[in-house]
Amino acid sequence: MTETTQTQMTPPGRAKPRSPEFRLAADALRGLRQDLFHDAFAYRPLPRMRVDGPVTRRLPQGIRQYAVWTPHAAVAAIGLVAMVAATADGDGRGGIGLPICTLLALLPVLATLIRPVGAFWFSLAATPVAAVFSDSWSDWPWLPGAFVTHVTVMTVVALRSRPRTAAWMWLLTAAYGLTAETLFGAGHFSDNTMPLLFVSTLALLVVTVLHIRRTAEQEVTAQQSETAQERSKRALLEERTTIARELHDVVAHHMSVVAIQAEAAPYRVENAPPELEQAFRTIRENAVAALTELRRVLGVVRAEDYEAPDAPQPTLADLDALLANVREAGLTVDKVVTGAVRELPQGVELSAYRIVQEALSNALRHAPGAVARVEIGYVLGGLGLRIVNGPAPATSPEKSTHGAGHGITGMRERVTMLDGEMTTGGTDDGGYEVTVFLPVPAAEEETG
Repeated sequence: MTETTQTQMTPPGRAKPRSPEFRLAADALRGLRQDLFHDAFAYRPLPRMRVDGPVTRRLPQGIRQYAVWTPHAAVAAIGLVAMVAATADGDGRGGIGLPICTLLALLPVLATLIRPVGAFWFSLAATPVAAVFSDSWSDWPWLPGAFVTHVTVMTVVALRSRPRTAAWMWLLTAAYGLTAETLFGAGHFSDNTMPLLFVSTLALLVVTVLHIRRTAEQEVTAQQSETAQERSKRALLEERTTIARELHDVVAHHMSVVAIQAEAAPYRVENAPPELEQAFRTIRENAVAALTELRRVLGVVRAEDYEAPDAPQPTLADLDALLANVREAGLTVDKVVTGAVRELPQGVELSAYRIVQEALSNALRHAPGAVARVEIGYVLGGLGLRIVNGPAPATSPEKSTHGAGHGITGMRERVTMLDGEMTTGGTDDGGYEVTVFLPVPAAEEETG
């Protein structure tokens, strides 16, 4: 009896699947190469500090122009501290030894200002060179100057890069320190790698926390901005839908009246000629067709639970009832009408009523107990509106924070629809003013 061994062969052209451990190691090496080897000495100058913060904006202009260099000055100051540390414990054997040790302590710190990743490699390479020119082996492999320099360099580079880069720097530093102690530390007091790793761990943890906090703040800010934009768009669409519903009702009413009058007109004319009857019949058919098409197109904006209002749409003649309701809500309001009062197109009347209604609602919401004034001006070629309210009295209830705060958006939509003009803004006494002009061509006034 023979055994048949089946060997699975990898099809030609298809790579052999890798194990998860291999992929993890490959990803780690790829990250190391990307963070510390790829363009390691690229020119990346440290950006100047912003001076629009809550503290810096209070500085005088002459000082503020120099405050932008604060990070650079801080790094240079720490570099000087590293130079001072390099002279401690007899760093430098005399002659050129001391200048070399001090420069090797200062230059890597300054290099973080222009080439941060390269500064890390510079600091790591300068550490054994400084030890060669030192006359003290008790602090091998991290002399005092190298200790301060390397911790500073890692901290600054971590601040200017991602947290993963900080982890790679820490691991390479640990590998160098432990290797130097094991291979070249015989007979020396080689016990300062662990203190350096401990101090650098604390510094890099603080930097990582700052990175995480900054990232979280940026994400929250982005989400808030996106939410505000979506809320604004939603409010705008809702307002446009409301306007479309109202215009649908207005236009549908007029088209129905046209159709009815066109149908009844031939019976009011005795012995009407066939041409006149045909003209009225054509008018009625076109009116009915337009009404059907209007309901088909604009009717889609109605919500499923929307019901057409039983009462006619409000006009400027209904403002007195609106003002009475506003007064009952606690807002003192007066109405002033100038010019020759006349009937305007229903769309203009409706929009003017809604603009006044929204402006007074904003006054109630943001300035409860204030005094408001509604001015209506019938002028040649249009209608002018001015709604102004004073500041809320000190004894008034707390301002309401309800609502999306998009009433101004709705008013602008109505004004834009009628090709009008609108300005809003605060008044000198702390109140608020809305000024609107709605143009009305003479031809529309005659048919309004």
